[in-house]
Amino acid sequence: MTWSTADIPDLTGRLALVTGATSGLGYETALELLRHGADVLVAARNPEKAAQAVETLTQKAGRAPTVLELDLADLASVQRAAEEVVKSYDKLDLLVNNAGVMAPPYRQTLDGFELQLGTNHLGHFALTGRLLPSLVKGSRVITVSSFMHKTVRGLSEDDLRRPAGSYRKWEAYGKSKLANLLFMLELDRRARADGADLLSVGAHPGYASTHLQAAGPELAGRALQAQLWGAATRMVAQSAAAGAWPSLYAATYPDLRPGSFVGPSFFEYRGTPKVVLPTRTAQDPELAQRLWEWSVEATGVDPALTVPR
Repeated sequence: MTWSTADIPDLTGRLALVTGATSGLGYETALELLRHGADVLVAARNPEKAAQAVETLTQKAGRAPTVLELDLADLASVQRAAEEVVKSYDKLDLLVNNAGVMAPPYRQTLDGFELQLGTNHLGHFALTGRLLPSLVKGSRVITVSSFMHKTVRGLSEDDLRRPAGSYRKWEAYGKSKLANLLFMLELDRRARADGADLLSVGAHPGYASTHLQAAGPELAGRALQAQLWGAATRMVAQSAAAGAWPSLYAATYPDLRPGSFVGPSFFEYRGTPKVVLPTRTAQDPELAQRLWEWSVEATGVDPALTVPR
């Protein structure tokens, strides 16, 4: 199959929210959605970076996005952002759960969760749950995972509040990406069981050159390591624009089946997008249900109560 951004249909009149849209995959996703007519909410926690992104997005797309202040590591911020969307817009057609952190030194969210699972999964879980009243018939929720979900074989409730002494940064990252897929597939199962016309799908970028690789060393104060990571990534990875193709395909391809997972075609490393398979663990319905229950308890948000019919 060949596919490019030229195959994205006209999105005029559709509203999209993209998390982590100030750089990398989120920026490239927002750019193409704007170019194809969508109105785009750029969700970001850093006002300065958001302003810079809006300026360049407007220049490249010829249309300006709207900034939505959002910190996924703060559940109060998630609630405020979702309430703003519900109050300001009649509908939300596309929700792209893209933002994330990768392999930082041990940190906790403002609510006391391990940073990677707290941001990459719980923040998006709470955001999606609170936005479901605005998701209209035929809307899509796209959750961005990683092939790193293949590196772990399980997940427990203890992982959400794992203490520093047992923290392993790459294991935690893999578990957060596993959680993304479990959530995506459980949302799909629940939406279909509820009779909701809501398409829940996933995507992963393969190996793409973004700032994500250098962010962990930067948080640890290792500037040289961050520079080396960035240089090495630029040499071997595909561009962020190409890395965004699976997300864009998942967001716009007309005939995508519910619960599909989209990644690059060449060994899931790079290339045009295609539907790929998650691991058996990621497809475990019992684990997905348990994660859902843990997430409801952790965030105080129960998406099952508000799935639109």
